[in-house]
Amino acid sequence: MGEKDKLSVPIDNQSVVQQVIDRITEAMISGELRPGDKIPTENEFAETLGVSRNSIREAIKILVYLGVLEIRRAEGTFVRKGFSECMIDPMIYGIILDEDDSYNELKELRELMEKGVMQLAIKSSTAKDMELLEDKYKALQLAIESGNIKDAFEADNKFHEAVSEIGHNALVNKINSVVRTLTHDMRLKTVTFMINNKEGEELLKVHKDIYDIIKNKDIDNIEEVVPKSYFYDKQGK
Repeated sequence: MGEKDKLSVPIDNQSVVQQVIDRITEAMISGELRPGDKIPTENEFAETLGVSRNSIREAIKILVYLGVLEIRRAEGTFVRKGFSECMIDPMIYGIILDEDDSYNELKELRELMEKGVMQLAIKSSTAKDMELLEDKYKALQLAIESGNIKDAFEADNKFHEAVSEIGHNALVNKINSVVRTLTHDMRLKTVTFMINNKEGEELLKVHKDIYDIIKNKDIDNIEEVVPKSYFYDKQGK
């Protein structure tokens, strides 16, 4: 069977909606459907796949929700062009609802993500990008010196968001944003702990180290600096 036949093979009645979803996504992976392509109508799909229009309609609704397809009124349903934030957002709920204790795994994911983001920043950042990052660092310095936890945490977020943005990879930036959403509480606890324990200077220093590594393209020191920026040892974690 050729790759171009994935949308024209009837399917059985078991988990029909999921199978329709699988058939559409397989066609996208194989290249039969490309970004911007219009997919067949509900009637055409139902006849070709041998399933009900309701099953086709439900599958399309799910793929629209996930950001894979988009409905254009009076035109039809199309494969979405470009990246949509809603493609990643359902991942958040999957992790939150996971019954397993994933705290240590989340810490590992955070570390891997931040190391990768810094590597991209070293590779892709421009002189103008570094001016932006320097501004974020200075704002963080002022916030930490003020002793205001809320301001310090917000400035910390903006600094790390800037590190991600200057990597100039929209997909990595979005995934990193999801990881940072998932690690919000542990990051807030760290900033709170460091400010309350009068260790703001040390908190600021690790951000200066991150800035210097990116500025000097010192990729070899990422492995050392990133874990030190979490202060898990100080918090007994």
